[in-house]
Amino acid sequence: MSKKIKKAIISLSDKSEIKLILNTLKKYKVNLISSGGTSKKIRKLGYKCTEVSDYTNADEILDGRVKTLHPKLYAGILSKRENKIHKKQLKKNNYKEIDLVVVNFYPFEETLKITKDQNKLIENIDIGGPTLVRAAAKNYQYTTVLTSPLQYKEFILDIEKNNGATSLELRKKLSQEAFNLTAYYDSVISEYLNVKNNVNFPQKKTIHGNLIGVLRYGENPHQQSAIYSRYNDLGISQLNGKKLSYNNYNDIYAALNISQTLPKNIGTVIVKHANPCGVSVNNSKIKSYKEALACDPISAFGGIVSCNFKVNRNIALELNKIFLEVIIGLGFDKDSLKILKKKKNLRLIDASKLGRQNSANINSNFDSLLIQSFDNKVFTQNNFKVVSKTKPTKKIFNDLLFAFNVCRNVKSNAIVLTKKSSTVGIGSGQPSRLDSCKIAIDKMKKFQKINENDIILAASDAFFPFIDGIETLVQNGVSAIIQPSGSIRDKEIIKFADKLGIILVFSKTRHFKH
Repeated sequence: MSKKIKKAIISLSDKSEIKLILNTLKKYKVNLISSGGTSKKIRKLGYKCTEVSDYTNADEILDGRVKTLHPKLYAGILSKRENKIHKKQLKKNNYKEIDLVVVNFYPFEETLKITKDQNKLIENIDIGGPTLVRAAAKNYQYTTVLTSPLQYKEFILDIEKNNGATSLELRKKLSQEAFNLTAYYDSVISEYLNVKNNVNFPQKKTIHGNLIGVLRYGENPHQQSAIYSRYNDLGISQLNGKKLSYNNYNDIYAALNISQTLPKNIGTVIVKHANPCGVSVNNSKIKSYKEALACDPISAFGGIVSCNFKVNRNIALELNKIFLEVIIGLGFDKDSLKILKKKKNLRLIDASKLGRQNSANINSNFDSLLIQSFDNKVFTQNNFKVVSKTKPTKKIFNDLLFAFNVCRNVKSNAIVLTKKSSTVGIGSGQPSRLDSCKIAIDKMKKFQKINENDIILAASDAFFPFIDGIETLVQNGVSAIIQPSGSIRDKEIIKFADKLGIILVFSKTRHFKH
């Protein structure tokens, strides 16, 4: 069912592309109603319009807070055109049907990015705009609603095709987009107020996001997938390669989560299936990458490398020696791009402008949401206690913190073995912590040349419930262990460590990652 457009109300914060739509509305002799800055813009462009206050015979009041909230407008938007009672009531009140609503909202989200001034933010909460949009969207059988300049071209094509009318198909689509927008707009405001009032888990939770892209598929080809962001971008940019997949994004974020915890401009992370398979911190960028790769070069094949620094020519030459899916850098110089772009499918990601920290983890199953704060606690010496008689040097203590930091980003049960701030063995995702120990040890023996003078450290994401795990590690060269406390056998574990003469450090926090 097409619907002729005779009268429109226009109220815009974003007035870009307005001339495009005004030309079309003039062509079909549509009468325009507008207010404030929008009416001035329309007249400046040479088009006629009636001021809202003249149309309603009610002045704008309260510094513009009340201008479009009037029954003459809403009756015209919401009336059912074939309903005799509605037609009679419109005629009685001398109200006219309004067939088109063109509105976008006060820029609350944009204002939030540039100021914390609560008064400015409150004044950028739009009331009239969303109300107009919701009314028009509800009555889509008769009324058309436009909420973005991005919709103008589609609207113009439709109205041209239907000789001054819009199709029901378009009106349905625009209604759906309108309600998505009002829900999103309100959710941004809701989240702002939750944060301001320190409410982490409100009674009603809304999660907003902008569609960044529909992906080829999810974890597997039969699954549909898309990526959204709370912002208008992801904070990272792709410089080369095939379109990113669901699994690529999952691995990229796993790598970035670790990279962001490393010292500034130092360190390399290699990830495979969202688990680190090599991490190293070294002032030499080349050594950092080579040491991370050496931890598990087989798993690194087809993996993701995150360089916590700008990628240069020398690093690019090394990276180019094996097959990788994705390389992340805090920027790439011209020479490195020239080298790496020779592999047309290699995805290059610039994360130099990311600057964001994870605020929450969200997991969804069976139409429920599990939400938790992110495990981004910054470790300090006060978070740990040396419980063994043998005490660590400052260097060993710092290396233990490095191991523990990596460990919290490994799927539980997690064991990480390190040497000189580089991983040498990682055991992940096992139901048994002892099995994780054995896997980490096997990796170390397979890929590392360990001599008797090397100091091997171990980190565990949770406490060892029995001495068997620690015994296995020590038998294979580990001389210092860092683990959370909390076991009923903590005293037994400490006694055993002292018997072996190893260093044992307890963390006050556990770091499961499921």
